[in-house]
Amino acid sequence: MSDSIELGIVLALAGGFMDAYSYIGRDGVFANAQTGNILLTGVHLSEGDFALAVRYLVPVLCFAAGIVISDLVHERVSSRFHWRQVTVLAEVLIFCVVSFMGAELNLQANCLISFACGMQVESFRKIHGHGMATTMCIGNLRSALQSVDDFVITHERGFLENSLLYFGAILCFVLGAVLGNWCLDMLGLRATLVCAGLLMIAFALMLIDREKAARS
Repeated sequence: MSDSIELGIVLALAGGFMDAYSYIGRDGVFANAQTGNILLTGVHLSEGDFALAVRYLVPVLCFAAGIVISDLVHERVSSRFHWRQVTVLAEVLIFCVVSFMGAELNLQANCLISFACGMQVESFRKIHGHGMATTMCIGNLRSALQSVDDFVITHERGFLENSLLYFGAILCFVLGAVLGNWCLDMLGLRATLVCAGLLMIAFALMLIDREKAARS
């Protein structure tokens, strides 16, 4: 189930939710789109505004740390759960903590969210056997359009199905952003509890043994 379409839908919803939450609710910092944070770091450095540069740089470093920790969990952690389930539970815990952090702790909150996003992007790199990100869209957009080109050239139905898979992931990300914005309006900074709920659904999906279910 770790690369199933159902799981990909939930993770993409959570990815869009996290980016909308951090950008709209936490000082305009991107949780997932680290290219934007790196760009803004450079812009503020050029203006000599080092405090603002740090606001965008530190989440990038935390995102990188999340990738590293996810790899270490993969290699070192042994438990009754799959290592990807361990990273999802860690994300759930992080979002529960962030929900109780006030606006005066926006930098720390963004660091935690970016750390969680780094864990997710490293832990879930394939959906339905295809390389795909659930926390960003640019790579998915490139792959979708490449599949469209391949379909036009070869007329093979598989390429069209691949493009729909990538476009579907992008749509789920957008819907997650919509949900994140709505939840911010209704719940304020505690909206991350909804994202934690989405990730608990992802955790539950990974408990399903499809091979066992098929045999029965």
